[in-house]
Amino acid sequence: MEAQSKYDGTWVVLPTFNEIENLPNVAPAILAALPGSTLFIVDDSSPDGTGALADKMAADDPHVQVMHRMAKQGLGKAYIAGFQAALEKGAQRIVQMDSDGSHDPKYLPSLVDNLATYDLVLGSRYVKGGGVRNWGLMRQVISRGGSLFARTVLVLRPHDLTGGFKAWRRDTLAALPWDSLHSGGYVFQIETTYRAQRAGAKIKEIPIVFVDRQLGASKMSRRIIIEALAVVVRLRWDELRGRLRHHR
Repeated sequence: MEAQSKYDGTWVVLPTFNEIENLPNVAPAILAALPGSTLFIVDDSSPDGTGALADKMAADDPHVQVMHRMAKQGLGKAYIAGFQAALEKGAQRIVQMDSDGSHDPKYLPSLVDNLATYDLVLGSRYVKGGGVRNWGLMRQVISRGGSLFARTVLVLRPHDLTGGFKAWRRDTLAALPWDSLHSGGYVFQIETTYRAQRAGAKIKEIPIVFVDRQLGASKMSRRIIIEALAVVVRLRWDELRGRLRHHR
């Protein structure tokens, strides 16, 4: 009989789209970092065979589960589907991370262990000890600028709002307004942290070093960035408008 691990009840939600080169390295590293956890791969019908590879991993290891979605619908929607399924299956702690190797699994124990005290733990590139590698100047400006813009407009405490390496307590994640979330990839990360802080969640940032992917192609685009900035403004406007209505 398998000994119980302190990471039983922890689920790592890992969206994939054309990550057949990265998944063989990332998946075992996640399971090794959090023994006893469940790796939940959410594949958006990758044409490169990522989904079939995930199925083989699941057949070989009971700690791996797979969700197949019919089409590529965006990172946010993949996360929402994965989160809701993990919650329905009884997950107590839920981690979200990229599947391209840019989020080092060595940080996973610190992220999850901090959930003993905090409701949401962010892997942050922009606190002391954090950083990025293999990024050009423009990408650094876009990422730092996007976080600073969102932090200022939405009056948020965390410094890294555009990253997707997070650990959630079950109740905090389940309380998010799923039906009204904007599901674009970049803005999804901002909005979920915004919603959690507004709901009173205790949030902690731990430093991580983000290393740009070595294999495969990035999904970032100019459209995603513009959408994120527009939604940030809309979120703040809707909040202020709601306060005005309340005080009338």
